Amino acid sequence: MLLVLTDEDIVPLLDMRDLIPLMEEFLRARDSGHTVTPPRHSVEFAPFGKLVFTIGGLKTGARALAGFRVYDTFPGPDDEFDAQTVAVWDSKRGSLLGLIVGWVLGEWRTGALGGVAIKHMSRPDARRCAVLGTGGQARTQLLAAAACRSLTEVRVYSRDPQHRRAFAAELATLIKGDVQPTASAQEAVEHADLVICATSSKTPVLETKWLCPGAHINALGPKMLNEHELPTDIAERITLLATDSIEQANGYPEPHFLAASAAWNHLQDLATLVAKPVPPRLGGDITLFSSCGLAGTEVLAAAHLLERYRLARQGSIHASAG
Repeated sequence: MLLVLTDEDIVPLLDMRDLIPLMEEFLRARDSGHTVTPPRHSVEFAPFGKLVFTIGGLKTGARALAGFRVYDTFPGPDDEFDAQTVAVWDSKRGSLLGLIVGWVLGEWRTGALGGVAIKHMSRPDARRCAVLGTGGQARTQLLAAAACRSLTEVRVYSRDPQHRRAFAAELATLIKGDVQPTASAQEAVEHADLVICATSSKTPVLETKWLCPGAHINALGPKMLNEHELPTDIAERITLLATDSIEQANGYPEPHFLAASAAWNHLQDLATLVAKPVPPRLGGDITLFSSCGLAGTEVLAAAHLLERYRLARQGSIHASAG
């Protein structure tokens, strides 16, 4: 029987302590040429919208996986079926392992990749974190940051005071450290060692001069030349710029907002930083991780969750039988 899971099924199984090492495993395989990670592509269904696909997986080793993620841009009310679908195959055996339908997997997979970036790009002594945005991506990025660094202070800003208060109250129950809403983005960003930008803003949400020496930024939101949540002059202060998918960064319909900068000429693949670690950062360098979405990572995460669900269900059946 084909296993089809939803958000309700996988939420109890999600743990950044599992997913961050899993994403590191994928990135090491990518660095050694053992992954399939093409840019996403879309199929138009005019005038209604399009289907967007990311396809990828692992080619060798114990995890020979293939699969895809698909989501739509069709208009209509949000409901349980208006969600991403991830399909996973064991490519060695030629068997369909299952499907996961919903939004949570994508948020946690992206969060875990952000955690990898923080682990390998930020200062080991980073303790203070700013979060701009209060959606699902902001939530999982902060959970990942807390899994990689001993956060003592988190400051949260979004345009809606109620949203930032609710976000801070919820995350304060999930991570150690002081989590508080702030009245401005500047108040959140100043003095922060880590800055998480997870907004939908098409104009910059912070000013480069607010950034502390040694700060690391994870950027999740708009990143195109004409729509970007970070200011272009940030390139003047970045000494290390990385992304999870250079193919995708160069594959958007419009150029990346930093594509014309000197920093772009030294763009690093996060896989290289994981496979060939550099000495820990201790100076005042500012680093930026621009999340573009690495195909295949959601397939590995889905395979992991499908297996965890099967094992949990088997344990429940055995416990009931006993």
